Amino acid sequence: MRCPYCGHNDSKVIDSRDVNEAVRRRRECLECGSRFTTYERPQRTTLLVIKKDDRREEFSREKLISGIRKACTKRPISQETVEQMVDDIEAQLHKLGKGEVDSATIGDIVIERLRQLDGIAYIRFASVYRDFADIEEVKQEAEAYVRIGSSHNDTTQLPLFSNEEIDSVTGRFGRRATSNHGREKSD
Repeated sequence: MRCPYCGHNDSKVIDSRDVNEAVRRRRECLECGSRFTTYERPQRTTLLVIKKDDRREEFSREKLISGIRKACTKRPISQETVEQMVDDIEAQLHKLGKGEVDSATIGDIVIERLRQLDGIAYIRFASVYRDFADIEEVKQEAEAYVRIGSSHNDTTQLPLFSNEEIDSVTGRFGRRATSNHGREKSD
């Protein structure tokens, strides 16, 4: 294994652990002494993702991790939790037994996982995935989460919005004026 720090080709394994469907190895470079982690996963058949515009591209674990990390920014969610979620989602996709999966299926799986994990991360991901047009759609999604989604959550998690915040948003955006361009603007 090539050292990511000095490029030397020889390292020794210090520790190995099974992590879901992978093996995590802690290594030490025999040249510079730096330590680094590698993961070994079984190579599966290529999974293609069908995009909204019917393009097909190879499934990218890194893109999935990146999207989930963005949704979880500044939330009390560990990197290990995100990695575990992606492992589970990837395994679920392969269990479908298909060579191609549409992006909507992946998005729906991620949304359901985030709904169960963290309300703020869920709303963040949903706002991009579902391409909300305005604050009213965000409000409706948040209210649906409070009605339905919060029943999945740990009771120790704080509510997504307080009743005062919901009333404030409802009051502020309930009295809207329309500009010359047909778009709404606040008073």
